[in-house]
Amino acid sequence: MEITLIEQLEERLRQAMLKNDVSTLEELIANDLVFTTHTGELIDKQTDLEAHRSPIQKLVLLQAQQQRVQLYGNTAVVTVKMEVAGTLEGKAFAGIYRYTRVWASQPQENWQVVAGHVSEVL
Repeated sequence: MEITLIEQLEERLRQAMLKNDVSTLEELIANDLVFTTHTGELIDKQTDLEAHRSPIQKLVLLQAQQQRVQLYGNTAVVTVKMEVAGTLEGKAFAGIYRYTRVWASQPQENWQVVAGHVSEVL
């Protein structure tokens, strides 16, 4: 049951990223998020949300492949290979990336992404 829930949350996250739906992202991302970008930069929740608020980044494709969910009590680890395309600072980009996301559920709280990492698949 929980794996299905995490898969549904992953889909909500993917759709919110495509639509720059900041209110849904606000709900799904923990306030103390630590995320490592494909360049090795560490970003927090506010930096991530700002990228979706501004016209700097626009995603047009997030096609999931090879998704795997592993549960550890109130924590889930998701690994997914993703075909990504969009624009960044007005320049088009496309590539295959591997994401790792850690979802956690605290008492009286919904599941949220608490940590993540993305690497380009070469």
